[in-house]
Amino acid sequence: MSPANRLSRLPPWLSHWLGFRSGPLTKRPDYIIWFWSFVGSFLGISLIQAVFGQAHYFIERGVPSIVASYGATAVLIYGAVDAPLAQPRPLFGGHFLGALTGICITKLFHLLPTEERFQSLLWLVGSLSCATSVVVMQVTGTTHPPAGATALLAAVNPDIRDLGWYYLPVVLLTSSLALVVALITNNIQRRYPVFWFQPNPPPVAKPAPATPSSSNGSFEKSAGVTTTSVPV
Repeated sequence: MSPANRLSRLPPWLSHWLGFRSGPLTKRPDYIIWFWSFVGSFLGISLIQAVFGQAHYFIERGVPSIVASYGATAVLIYGAVDAPLAQPRPLFGGHFLGALTGICITKLFHLLPTEERFQSLLWLVGSLSCATSVVVMQVTGTTHPPAGATALLAAVNPDIRDLGWYYLPVVLLTSSLALVVALITNNIQRRYPVFWFQPNPPPVAKPAPATPSSSNGSFEKSAGVTTTSVPV
């Protein structure tokens, strides 16, 4: 059963907010799109900063109020809601795998004998983290451009680097908060997501009916054999 069919089995009041539509969408004027892009971006970034910047649990652990790469994510999930790179799978998978890649490579380089040696190779740590995360996202089908910065920050940003493995749940929670706001604001007058895990397969085109044979220069189809008429 396709994801769309599964969503259609849910109550309409619920499936609507999960991106399901039973009919074609009405094209919205540009000012409607701009308005909801602004509202979604403002609310999404504000909610993330409120959670991480005000909760003592995160403050005591030195979690920054926001991971900077989510500013670029806001452009996608609130402003380009139809883009394949803005859907939930790239959003979660891209940021998580980017963070994981950056942490792993950074920790490997931290095995160097001195901190001075690590700092001298920090350019290499960041470059490898970003480049490797790009390939990891390509292999897993989770390409999300801002996640390249998520991997880079794990290497070059001291505050995030100090989080270590705790960076992973921070990224997952941030993605969840951003998605909740996207589901609410984008489904008032638009639609999000277009798909959850993978795009719906395109409709299969019906074969064109066989055309009757025509005069000079046409192809004749009969009994499964194609012949060519040559003009005389």
